[in-house]
Order: sequence, then C-alpha cells, then structure tokens
Amino acid sequence: MKTTSEHNKRIAEMTFAAVYPHYVTKVERKGRTKEELHQVIEWLTGFNENKLQKLIDEKVTFETFFEKANLNPNAGLIKGVICGYRIEEIENVLTKQVRYLDKLVDELAKGRKMENILRDE
Repeated sequence: MKTTSEHNKRIAEMTFAAVYPHYVTKVERKGRTKEELHQVIEWLTGFNENKLQKLIDEKVTFETFFEKANLNPNAGLIKGVICGYRIEEIENVLTKQVRYLDKLVDELAKGRKMENILRDE
C-alpha cells in the first residue's frame, strides 16, 4: 500500500496532542500503563515526560514533533504492518516515523514484553 501526498500532508499537520489521548486509552484499555507508554515514546524520540508534556501543551504537529525528536538509532528495526501499511515500504520519512510510533503503541497494547518493544540489541 503506497501513501499519497495528501495522506502524508494530513499526518504532518495532525497535532500530537490530538492523538496522544488515543494512545493512552489504547494501552490502558489493554492493561498497560501511561508510564510504559512514556517509556516507549522516550525510547523512540528521546523526549522525557516533561518535554513530552511541553510538546502536548504547545499542540505541536507531528512534523514539529519529529523534527525536535532525537530518533533512536534502532528505530529502523521496527517492521511490520500498521494501519494497512508495511512500515519498511513507506517512503515518506515523517509518515514512516509516525508509523514507528503507532507500531510501538500497538505492540505495547498487545502485551509484548518491553525489551522486545524497545529493540535494544
């Protein structure tokens, strides 16, 4: 499945603050914690809880969110299908980064062990 320029633009302009509550709801509904979610987000982006809250309060777009992020060097190990897209085949860098985050949240909600989610070799 190939992403379109309209799809990529929509993702870039979406605010992290609008999506974050859905991440929290998804993981908590499956018995995981907000702290575990923050651990996953920090692993991917380098944002600690205070920085994450600041970005939420500022209502930054995903584009700004990932521009400010220090992406984990092992992020490329995140593979698979999320939202109907195979991550390895996504060409747009920002869309791929957002799907990395979506995939990690999905794995957390599905009960995967933290050491497997964080892909630290």
